[in-house]
Amino acid sequence: MSDFLYSVEREFDIPVEILWDAWTDATALEAWYHPVDLAVVPGSVTSEADEGGRWSVAVDVPEAGFVAYFFGRYTKVVENMLLEHTMSYTTSADEFAARDDEAEHHRIVIDFDHRGMRSWVKFSQFGELPDGQAVRAQEGMESYFDSLEAFLASTTPR
Repeated sequence: MSDFLYSVEREFDIPVEILWDAWTDATALEAWYHPVDLAVVPGSVTSEADEGGRWSVAVDVPEAGFVAYFFGRYTKVVENMLLEHTMSYTTSADEFAARDDEAEHHRIVIDFDHRGMRSWVKFSQFGELPDGQAVRAQEGMESYFDSLEAFLASTTPR
């Protein structure tokens, strides 16, 4: 399950500490961790950004009539530099509530870099997806990054 699927990266006009907090603070994740045309289910986000800690988020997809549930555990955390975690996906509220660590999952690697008063982040997904799904997942993550950019612009003093 170590097949590279895709990555998305972006540079931001903020210090890396602010970018790190956006990825690790549950309140921040609830505000932005969704495609631009969707929203996070309020109260669904957890983020215990320590090795072994849990993370979870539910994204409402009303046009398709379901909620996309994501969850996993942090497997490597190096503050302001690296987040690695498992990522399971389901549309079942019961499976989301159970958050089974043995559920099928992908490996996510999020790299951060301090670039003076700027910072960079790269999200990479590893695992297996049906043909064509990696391109759709990458397009989806680009939209998540657009939400992140809007969130940072609205919360970061200029």
